[in-house]
Amino acid sequence: MKNLIYLVLGGMILFFAQACQDKHAKNYNNRTDIDQDGVLFIKNGIEGGLTEIKASGMAITNSNNQKVIGFAKMMIDDHTKAGDELLKIKGDKKLTEMDTIYSAHQQMINELSKKTGAAFDKAYMQMMVADHEEAVKLFATASKNPDSEIEGFASKTYPTIKMHLDSANAINSSLK
Repeated sequence: MKNLIYLVLGGMILFFAQACQDKHAKNYNNRTDIDQDGVLFIKNGIEGGLTEIKASGMAITNSNNQKVIGFAKMMIDDHTKAGDELLKIKGDKKLTEMDTIYSAHQQMINELSKKTGAAFDKAYMQMMVADHEEAVKLFATASKNPDSEIEGFASKTYPTIKMHLDSANAINSSLK
């Protein structure tokens, strides 16, 4: 009798485990199709935005230059808004990768944190120019992505990213 109870309980556990596994597989198979370029765009877009928000927060705290501070505030506002939209797209696509600042960008932030005054402003603005040059390329490519949600977001956001690059270049060239 004891063995029969164990057998029935074991069968129930297997049944429920299989049902859960089927549900997981079904959800995965219903995932919206997205190509590797789209996945990379979302990951790099989120990571770049997080990096720029973090660096810009440092600029607001560390800079005395009103142009740099104004630019930093714009970065936080615009990249927070864009990041929220990318996170929504990420959720729609059922992507589960973690959102984090990668080591190369973290190293740039660490180096930036060691600077003060005019040296900080110059390093921050150079970082913003370099990041936005990459972002312009990323968004230009993504504006041709076959996924309509990615293409739409990238096309809509591209002019803002380009304006950020132009502003960063202008401020950077005005610094001594």
